[in-house]
Amino acid sequence: METAEQPKLIVAADAEALALTAAERVMARIAANPSRIAICLTGGSSPRKLYQLLGSDAWRERIPWERVHWFIGDERFVPQSDPLNNMAVARATFLDRSAPSGHIHPIPTTAENPDRAAEAYAHELQAFYGADRLDAARPLFDMVLMGVGPDGHTASLFPGYPEVKETERWVVGVPNANVAPFVPRVSLTLPVLASSHEMLFGIAGHEKRPILTRLLNGETLPALRARSNGETVWLVDQAALPEGIRGGR
Repeated sequence: METAEQPKLIVAADAEALALTAAERVMARIAANPSRIAICLTGGSSPRKLYQLLGSDAWRERIPWERVHWFIGDERFVPQSDPLNNMAVARATFLDRSAPSGHIHPIPTTAENPDRAAEAYAHELQAFYGADRLDAARPLFDMVLMGVGPDGHTASLFPGYPEVKETERWVVGVPNANVAPFVPRVSLTLPVLASSHEMLFGIAGHEKRPILTRLLNGETLPALRARSNGETVWLVDQAALPEGIRGGR
């Protein structure tokens, strides 16, 4: 997998400032593309402030909803009605109010099992992209939003799991999670996540300081291996930042 430069570190004052900076970067990527736009969302608790911001009246009116398609980097293999479902949270928080239904692309958790769901989502991504092989000169996504788990996983690619090393498949089933909630997952693979103009990590809160310290020390966890072929940004708030580290906008 090709990678570009080292991640750029941007430090925000707090979680609210982090969400505002993330929203500004999302809007900048949208503005940079006058054609069809693809944004890959992330799940868990880390993006909720961002999603709430994008769903607010002031920001919602700035998004050209008719041109933006929304995907998801990973999903818990639970029904859409389950509160653990990542895309369901994003839909309830900001998508369903404004996005055309055909522009929202959830991972199909009604499939027989996570592997079948992965195959179906890979076909959907390839149909959207127009090819079954990725071209480094033509990224799949304008932006990929990412988070970091306490063990250094990102999307549902866990340290030591074989799915981290996958280079051929676009999407994989993950039968066992390394952290709670302990449900099967479906995840995009590192090469597919890398096919983006920008990969933006949001890392906030004191509880993220230990894992961020490990990542900044160069420990080769999945979150460190995840790099865009374009620009990779670690957006961090002061609470998560280890002492002695400085960053700027």
